[in-house]
Amino acid sequence: MTPQAHGHLAMLTFSALVAGSFSLGSMVANEIAPSAITAARFAIAAVVIGIAALATTGISRSAAQAPWRYLVLGGLFGSYFVLMFYGLKTAPPVSAAAVFTLTPVISALAGWVLLRQITTARMALALTVGAVGALWVIFRADWQAFQTFEIGGGEIIYFWGCAAHAVYTPMVRRLNRGEPAVVFTFGTLVAGCLILTLWGWSDIRATDWANLPRIVWVTLLYISLFATAASFVLVQFAALCLPAAKVMAYTYLIPSWVILWEIGLGRPAPTALVLVGAALTAIALLMLLKGEDTSSKPVLTLD
Repeated sequence: MTPQAHGHLAMLTFSALVAGSFSLGSMVANEIAPSAITAARFAIAAVVIGIAALATTGISRSAAQAPWRYLVLGGLFGSYFVLMFYGLKTAPPVSAAAVFTLTPVISALAGWVLLRQITTARMALALTVGAVGALWVIFRADWQAFQTFEIGGGEIIYFWGCAAHAVYTPMVRRLNRGEPAVVFTFGTLVAGCLILTLWGWSDIRATDWANLPRIVWVTLLYISLFATAASFVLVQFAALCLPAAKVMAYTYLIPSWVILWEIGLGRPAPTALVLVGAALTAIALLMLLKGEDTSSKPVLTLD
């Protein structure tokens, strides 16, 4: 296999791992407070990424300069995950995954505001196709619901989380001062854990950690190790083999993976009409994979 093929395989695995966090997250969203599970997730992921940083680039003192940067990024990233779990209390996993595919569109707008980044015509078309597919799934292929703009409360909550994620992406590029990605990610996770612990301390103390259902611990370990630490390694590897646009294109494959996760977990499959929306997001992926190459470095995300 060529290096490019290995890169695509890495991102295919990445999208499948991230999709699992939607299906598993919906199963535990009503079993534990969102702030409590997210704080624990950040703590576990920070330990894993911290070990990775020490084993690779090391953590220099210069990385601790202007710590407010990590607080900004940790606050944005923590907001995304907390709102994701609040949204999954009522939003179906496939629908939530479709909302997530709107993130590249919002991120493109945020990138223009913060960095004056310009989106090419081909990528704009692909983003539009992906957004249409996402809206198709969000409204469950119900034209009447679209006309009356009937969106579930969970989807609305999660949308604001995705907006925080979208702003986080260009903010990483703006606030980074040359620190390696693994070190910068470690600082973000530590700051996010601190903010979440302070903000959700009452929920953390009220959680009966010793008697949580087994599925909560399974989900916590999964999202910490696979949907965070493993996805970090996969994105870093793919970034060495593929252009940034092609790395980020795999976001659009997540709703299709979530459908497979749902079927695998014994839940009913979406209707055929809803599958049309998932197909449109897959088409958007193919369009972005055929898009122009770019020399800009991809921004690391930990979903």
